[in-house]
Amino acid sequence: MQDIADRAGVSKALVSMVFRNVAGPSEATRNRVTEIADELGYRHNRAAALLSLRRTRLIGVMAEIGNSFHTELVDFLVDDAERAGYDVVLGPVTATRTQARAVDMLLEFQCEALVLLGPQLDAAMLRAIDERAPVVSVGRRLPGTTVDTIRTADGRGVGMIVDHLVALGHTDIIHASASGAIGADRASGYTRAMNRHGLEPQIVVSGFTEMAGAATAALLDRDELPSAVVCVNDRCAIGLLDAIQKDGIDVPGDMSITGYDDSQLAQLTHIALTSVSQDPREQARRAVAAVLERLDDGRTEPVSVVLRPRLSLRSTTGPAPHRSRTRRRRARSR
Repeated sequence: MQDIADRAGVSKALVSMVFRNVAGPSEATRNRVTEIADELGYRHNRAAALLSLRRTRLIGVMAEIGNSFHTELVDFLVDDAERAGYDVVLGPVTATRTQARAVDMLLEFQCEALVLLGPQLDAAMLRAIDERAPVVSVGRRLPGTTVDTIRTADGRGVGMIVDHLVALGHTDIIHASASGAIGADRASGYTRAMNRHGLEPQIVVSGFTEMAGAATAALLDRDELPSAVVCVNDRCAIGLLDAIQKDGIDVPGDMSITGYDDSQLAQLTHIALTSVSQDPREQARRAVAAVLERLDDGRTEPVSVVLRPRLSLRSTTGPAPHRSRTRRRRARSR
């Protein structure tokens, strides 16, 4: 920086102001300093500059690397963070890396705040993390904590699916559920909606992955299929869809299938999955806004944002098939 200042005939402090984009230097001076920096091959050491200010301007994002919906959220989060002058560090959750380890890594990188996508960590652990860096939970309800939450009304979203299926004449509707807080909220929404229509809730334990959806297919009685299966998310639904279509079962002629997340995979023409949108664009915007309020505006009270879900109708749902049934439950456990 001193070399640039000497050649430009200005002070080192003025060069620093140019690189930090601080008001003061004229446009001509800025252009001159930038041209000389390019000639000398100088690159501003952003990390060192932020270290001197005791800031990293890094937002840590924990996401499941195999979850396409998380991928969409990360894309939007990076865009919104950069607009606000922050960078994103990704803490990937994989088959061999737990959520807790991903969070530890983000804290080791001195991220100033953490955005956790679909956290399954218990409330006590989340409070402990929040004491080290502000936490924004995306997708999970966390009552009674200091953690900011951004989510969609999952119960309402699943209820919209049940209402849609009932309107198509379906009465034998199974829910492929998953463990954890998010799965519990969606199962609760399914149960309330079924009760509202005077129908018997039927829940089978599945999971959030394609493999879980495929395993769920093995639990269905091929001779007495349910008329519809409401899956806990798109990945589960796609795994189920793939497995039953291999068996020659027509969707939606023989059975309707729905997902949740309205991911990019669900929108592909050859999948065309009826699903519920969580509006990842808006969730990301709200999450970054919450981080900025914590870090730059000094907000200390937690906020909770609940977005309205939107049902996206596609070709995996149709009128209930006309076939006689002698039993109400069509899933058998192993």
